[in-house]
Amino acid sequence: MAAQTRPLTQTRRRLVVVVAGLLVLACDRAMPGRAEEGPDRGPGPGPQYTLVYERVVGGNQDLYVVETSTGLERRLTDHRAQDGMPRFTPDGRRVIFSSDRSGSFQLYEVALSGGEPRRLRSNGFTEWQADLAPDGTSLAFLSKQRGPECLFLMDLKTQEERLLVCHKNRSILGNPAFSPDGRQITFSSNHSIGHQIYLLEVATGSERRLSGFRRGGCEPRFHPDGTRVVYVSRGHLAETSRLAELDLRTGQEKILVNWPALNYDPVYSPDGSELAFASNITGEYAIYRQNLTTGKSWRVTHGQGEARYPDFRPLTADR
Repeated sequence: MAAQTRPLTQTRRRLVVVVAGLLVLACDRAMPGRAEEGPDRGPGPGPQYTLVYERVVGGNQDLYVVETSTGLERRLTDHRAQDGMPRFTPDGRRVIFSSDRSGSFQLYEVALSGGEPRRLRSNGFTEWQADLAPDGTSLAFLSKQRGPECLFLMDLKTQEERLLVCHKNRSILGNPAFSPDGRQITFSSNHSIGHQIYLLEVATGSERRLSGFRRGGCEPRFHPDGTRVVYVSRGHLAETSRLAELDLRTGQEKILVNWPALNYDPVYSPDGSELAFASNITGEYAIYRQNLTTGKSWRVTHGQGEARYPDFRPLTADR
């Protein structure tokens, strides 16, 4: 779930007011990490990428972009409101994000080159956490237009929307993410046995739970090959969280990151060779990259200001 209680942003501090269920709190409760284990020193080798993420600088949360080849950071949005939860569009030219600049959280998009963001929907409801289908034709997002938080799909051409998932009245959903072929969406929900991750078939609306009962899970994202899902695994009120990878074909789970810290917001690189994520291993959340073959990790963001929720620019994007 993207809505996590943490010391770094107002976005998730507001969300904790409505969070219910012990496993939800277990997925969200932020504790300081220890620095004796974790990332390696020095720049990361291998492919270089463009990353977008949310960051708090001077008490203000905005979107930032970094080219990992240079490490130079660029501010993408500049508003006194909270801008966060960014996702690249499939063509890599724009970034979809959530902002409360209208008074309640709504969905916006901004060009990667910068400029004035454009509002994607306009209503008085809380709407956030969106992901664009791989073919760019439809948008999956969370909305409270029916009371509880529900998952919707909107056709971008016709503006017609379809209800995909709506659980119990007080259910909290999070982080919808399309599969590479657009046929499935993975998301999280606390509707029955704590916060768990689920897999939804878009065509039929059928869903099934993916995460184990005892540890639960949140913040799922698909691997580029569509056969695996990475997510946050954390037990009841644990002081640390792991990043786990679930093979959808075999059901086997592999732990990718197990630092003595709270590790969140995992996303695969476009070629599947790396993972980007946020960790408070130093006591303050920052963005890291990890090579999935060697296990070596490097810090991406530096200086004052906590950072979370990274996303990679697609390799197919025009450069």
